[in-house]
Amino acid sequence: MNSSPVARGMGRAIRWYQRRISANTPPRCRYYPTCSRYAYEAIERFGALRGGLLATLRLLRCRPWSRGGIDDVPQRYSVFYRFSWSKAHEEPRLTPLASDSKETATQ
Repeated sequence: MNSSPVARGMGRAIRWYQRRISANTPPRCRYYPTCSRYAYEAIERFGALRGGLLATLRLLRCRPWSRGGIDDVPQRYSVFYRFSWSKAHEEPRLTPLASDSKETATQ
């Protein structure tokens, strides 16, 4: 976790939520990774202020009419990464999805 005391506190609060609340409710997140995991990774990567802002924007995108899908934390910080017209800036996934390995095995 980031060395900032605020970032560490936010990380502990997210971990508490994941263990105490999220673990006891049925899964219903439309995105992968889940919003709490996304927030933890964003704060870990960019610190309390920037990571917290990315996490807040992610929570605002999570609504009933959202398509959902894969939404990894960006490799470089940009508040506007989800709102650009081009997807050329997107980084490839670091870990392949299980469905990707099944597709290559059947070909």
